[in-house]
Amino acid sequence: MFNKKMVKISVVVPGYNEEKSLPLLADKVGKAFRANRLSGELLIVDDGSTDNTLKVLEQLKKKHKFMRYIGHRINLGLTQSLTDLFRNAKGEIIVFLPADLESDPEEDIPILVKKIEEGYDVACGWRQNRKEAKLVMSRVYNWLLRILFKINLHDANWIKAFRRETVSNLNLRSDWHRYLPILIAAKGYKVGEVAVGYKPRPFGKSKYGIGRLVKGLIDMLVIKFLLSFGRKPMFVFGSLGLVLFVIGLVIGLYLLYYQQFVGSISRPLLTFDMLVLLVSLQLFAMGFLAELIIASKEGDL
Repeated sequence: MFNKKMVKISVVVPGYNEEKSLPLLADKVGKAFRANRLSGELLIVDDGSTDNTLKVLEQLKKKHKFMRYIGHRINLGLTQSLTDLFRNAKGEIIVFLPADLESDPEEDIPILVKKIEEGYDVACGWRQNRKEAKLVMSRVYNWLLRILFKINLHDANWIKAFRRETVSNLNLRSDWHRYLPILIAAKGYKVGEVAVGYKPRPFGKSKYGIGRLVKGLIDMLVIKFLLSFGRKPMFVFGSLGLVLFVIGLVIGLYLLYYQQFVGSISRPLLTFDMLVLLVSLQLFAMGFLAELIIASKEGDL
């Protein structure tokens, strides 16, 4: 049970073709609020569903006074859905849950909120007793996150709770919802992890397959680059340009020596040397341009 001071909770749920699970989800959220004496709202986005999700939401809104919903005319994806949910949520603590009931709101809402009340800015759920074909790839993915970003999370892409300020100014694109804890931790917020249950979804089947892995890995590298070098691009482009320039210089000196003492020159090697030197100059130019853009945006120029 909570609380010395009543804190308003926003449970945000992206939904796409979840007409069967939403009534049970809303009931469970209401029970979680009552059982733990939480003041809150349930905010659901209908992300361009092609079934009767919108009609179900209209009916549920009449039944549950704590519920609101947003509608997308077309499917915009999970990242845009979360962005809209964060912008419209009214709570001081925002709890993100899936619509498919693989997470049990009655169990997980109080667990996540308690972690926030312990002093964390973000609480990430760590699925226990998970048995899926995707489990091995998920472990590899989370291991890479720990290595690249030095963050101690075992299940970064599951349910979460956030203090409102951590997500109020986030600019998400692509499928960056997977990296919310990483992006928030990079701003100095405290991210924690808590064990939660995991249940097979009672209706339908998952809309996300293993095919997301390649895209996720590419996004991971992009975010690593932006967080590590976003404010000092010349360090990357300049370093690569310098290495290539030194290689080109060495090859050029070798060609000069060879021409002087042997009397002939390798045209393919000369062409390669010119290409290396040209690329090195282009990298330096890209670094300068990137620094100029950053300086202009930050008002240094």
